[in-house]
Amino acid sequence: MADDLSAVAHFLYEAGTLKHARRTGWWMAGVRDPESVAEHSWRTSLIASVIATLEGADPARAAYLAVWHDTQETRTGDVNYLGKKYSTEADPQAVTADQVAAMPDVLAAAVRELVAEYEAKESREAVCARDADKLECMLQGIEYKAQGYENAQRWIDNSRGRIVTETGQRLADELLSQGSLDWLRTALGEKQA
Repeated sequence: MADDLSAVAHFLYEAGTLKHARRTGWWMAGVRDPESVAEHSWRTSLIASVIATLEGADPARAAYLAVWHDTQETRTGDVNYLGKKYSTEADPQAVTADQVAAMPDVLAAAVRELVAEYEAKESREAVCARDADKLECMLQGIEYKAQGYENAQRWIDNSRGRIVTETGQRLADELLSQGSLDWLRTALGEKQA
């Protein structure tokens, strides 16, 4: 491969900072040690593949979009919903263009295209990935609420109200009807209460 991969290596180190970057909105709900952006992105990608499969979209593409949806936060930090009211300058596409500027052209173009597709909210896969982002936030809120963070209900309600796909809505309803450890009881063969 003739392309210089030093910029790619730099970005891989940069992306690793998302393992330490906390999702700041949860602090407003009183969560002391909220999930990282990387943890959120991993489950969002998994959920995107599930929603896309059930919606008849391309699950790999939806997961791919979800993997990259918050990578700009290495440079901007996680700007929560309230913060976005005041900080509107950080365009995800502009940040991405800067992040990939020195990468091999084929890779830089692919990443810019992914972020543009996600931000455009038009393709079936982008809609599934965006629903996955909301569903993951709702699910995390359910888990935080089960840990005693009652203020997480606002995030649960807000996220639930922004889901648009039929699969996402049905899955949200199912998640809301279960306890966060029902899966474990089922796996252990215990009867549900």
